[in-house]
Amino acid sequence: MKLYGIPNCGTVKKARAWLDAHGVEYEFHDFKKQGVTASLVSGWLNQIGWQRLLKKTGPTWGQLPDEVKRSIKDDAAAMTLMLEKPNVIKRPVLERNGTVLATGFNPTDYEELKL
Repeated sequence: MKLYGIPNCGTVKKARAWLDAHGVEYEFHDFKKQGVTASLVSGWLNQIGWQRLLKKTGPTWGQLPDEVKRSIKDDAAAMTLMLEKPNVIKRPVLERNGTVLATGFNPTDYEELKL
């Protein structure tokens, strides 16, 4: 099990606390320290698409010029942005054996995964 995100993100903190409280073993991948690769983002996009992976509610998205926001219309455009600004990736991304189980954190969703 692997959890991807940024350690100071409130949603990531909640997910980590939930996993810890439920005794779920996982490896944490810090976007800031370990980065993200094209193959990693491409794999996620192939599984869940850019609409589910792109975080449009945070300050990073809000600070982008409108023309950049309008240009995100497919996986390729989203991947370029995500590699340049990993903060626009919806966090956390929970993955098991290369399969995305969840983006973001919702305790009910995590319960339903039977982790």
